[in-house]
Amino acid sequence: METMYSIVMIVVMIAIFYFLLIRPENKRKKQANEMRNNLAVGDEITTIGGIVATICAVKENSIVVETGADRVRMELMKWAVSSKGVQTTEDGKGDNTADDKKSKKK
Repeated sequence: METMYSIVMIVVMIAIFYFLLIRPENKRKKQANEMRNNLAVGDEITTIGGIVATICAVKENSIVVETGADRVRMELMKWAVSSKGVQTTEDGKGDNTADDKKSKKK
């Protein structure tokens, strides 16, 4: 009887870990990959290093971005894109200007 109780508790613990840790992380990864695959010329992005830039060209695994008023161009890998728009907070959960522009058009 005690072994059955132990097995049930282990299964419950695995289920809790799955629904609280593994599943949400996989969902976030899927959303990030989808965002990176849907990047287009003219989108404003923020990189994982904090660089804010506008996309000039999109290649299969990389993008060419233009930064600032001096119009410096650099090629970045797509995985280096943190978010579309400009992050206004350090945790990345702030308002994005690209999202604000889209909502104003509607």
